[in-house]
Amino acid sequence: MPKNNKELRIDPWGTTSLLEEDYVRLIKEFGIQEIDEKVRQKAIKNRYIRRKIIFGHRDLQSVFKAVETQQPWAVMSGIKPSGPFHLGTSTTALEIIEFQKMGGKAYYGIADIETWEDNGLTYEESEEFAIDNIADLLALGLDPDPKKAYIWRQSEEPIVKDACFKVSRLVTQNMLNAIYGEKSFGLYLSALVQVGDIVLPQILDGPQPTVVPVGIDQDPHIRLTRDLTRRYYNGFFLPGATYHYLLAGIDGSEKMAKRNPNSYFTFNEPLESIERKIMGALTGGRRNKEEQQQLGGEPQKCMIYKILMYHFEDDDDRLTEAFQDCVRGELMCGDHKKECIEKVLKFIREHKKKKEKLIDKAKEILKVE
Repeated sequence: MPKNNKELRIDPWGTTSLLEEDYVRLIKEFGIQEIDEKVRQKAIKNRYIRRKIIFGHRDLQSVFKAVETQQPWAVMSGIKPSGPFHLGTSTTALEIIEFQKMGGKAYYGIADIETWEDNGLTYEESEEFAIDNIADLLALGLDPDPKKAYIWRQSEEPIVKDACFKVSRLVTQNMLNAIYGEKSFGLYLSALVQVGDIVLPQILDGPQPTVVPVGIDQDPHIRLTRDLTRRYYNGFFLPGATYHYLLAGIDGSEKMAKRNPNSYFTFNEPLESIERKIMGALTGGRRNKEEQQQLGGEPQKCMIYKILMYHFEDDDDRLTEAFQDCVRGELMCGDHKKECIEKVLKFIREHKKKKEKLIDKAKEILKVE
């Protein structure tokens, strides 16, 4: 990893992996505000903020003010339709659902232009994934009521493409190089389309606070959008953001990646495959039972604890109990894995049943015949 005397570059299209000290450094370097206890109490119903999975933000206070004064506000995010939902992509989806429950209108972009540029999938090829992804989103709990949500495909939404051309007159090659490093022009173009995605709520429904839940590896897009909004869209709120810790691979690898199928599982996988991967997950346990009981475990390193905390354990008290039992050496890794498998497989079974009934709704939303 980069040392403190070297540049730390985060890449929204790469395989960024970060240590704890890197998060601290990025917060300071890029002016991200930490989620302190005062902020946490204002959003205590949001489990990602409550559980300290979201660690930082930009301008979240403008959302709180809108909530207090009963003014409209937006939560915006999206997905590249390049494959099925997995643990990483579902984190952002669940965050947008949490913010929708707090009263924000949800805006969700299907980034098929970026998928073409980054993954080489045509719009037709990515359409099937887009339908599948939206069905997942609905099954997870997003309310598709047009008063509460707006969902679009980049390739079909003139607002985002028009915004890309309008703001591009303010952008130079040196500016993009400074933010993203040396990339293909297509990726730079897709970044400008994402500017359109992020300002779409205000173009469509008027100036309003907007929060964009992302992993910190997506912060370059947020900084670019805030700069161009400040310079081009007079009267708009600067788009804000929340930042969550990136999940490492469940097998202990630095990041969930398609090239390493044991590092993640998708919501479409056979249950047997998911069970096998969880059984092989990295834990914070010691070398043997005796050491575990004597020294206690390290749940902060345990992917079983983390995937339960992010996704599959609704009970905060149970999470706290498992953490403390592990530290005391009273919870064995095998037992915790079995508990995790039971919760995950139950969720996946129920999710698939819900999702099957929502495929037609997803096609309707995306205007697919």
